[in-house]
Amino acid sequence: MAYLDVRDVAAAASYVTPAVEPVGFTRREWQVIVLAQRDGLSSLRAPGRLAKLMGWLFGEGINPRLADPRLEALRRLAVLAWQDSYAVPVSAIKAIKAFGFTGDQVELLLASIANGRSSKSGNARRVAALA
Repeated sequence: MAYLDVRDVAAAASYVTPAVEPVGFTRREWQVIVLAQRDGLSSLRAPGRLAKLMGWLFGEGINPRLADPRLEALRRLAVLAWQDSYAVPVSAIKAIKAFGFTGDQVELLLASIANGRSSKSGNARRVAALA
């Protein structure tokens, strides 16, 4: 018959309670999530010929894409979530997980944005307050 020696409390605690890492985002990642509220779905596509021509004629427009591919993947998922709430494509979730984000972080992102969308004022202050 096997038994657990509980005389050593530290050893017993390591068996009983698994190590849990906190879930969240850095301050910069929260800023990307909040700023993605202003971006439309068109910011996810590459500019077409007409947009390039207009940019050439009238000067370059604002490019919402981020230079850091990890933050850009986060921005893309946040834009989709701000526009469609929980109806984000699985490919966007796989893309963000490929950059090291966890499933818990994806759930936190979607829940925070849904909470921000349901607020009466419709702004991102409630999402920023979670940071």
